[in-house]
Amino acid sequence: MTFIRRVEDFMCEHCGAWVKGTGYTNHCPRCLWSKHVDVDPGDRRAPCNAMMEPIRIEGTTPHYVVVHHCVACGFERRNRIDTDDNPDAIISIINAHVRKNVI
Repeated sequence: MTFIRRVEDFMCEHCGAWVKGTGYTNHCPRCLWSKHVDVDPGDRRAPCNAMMEPIRIEGTTPHYVVVHHCVACGFERRNRIDTDDNPDAIISIINAHVRKNVI
């Protein structure tokens, strides 16, 4: 896998937040949604371009990752949680995952 660093600002297509990219930004820090644009990180070669829902949080302190699931093609990718990510959104994803697996 090859990583290509791209510094890009974008508007989140899920919540509308304006996101200032760092070159490592791969999801919205407010809602944690992403977009299926890469085959390898940063290459912008994915033909899908659909939204990727944050479906669960994995890992242990301090190495948590958010698992994104493409709503169109089902592709999944794990991305590191960033210190700027909304803690309420992280907790909401954890709670939704727990409820889904308990019911």
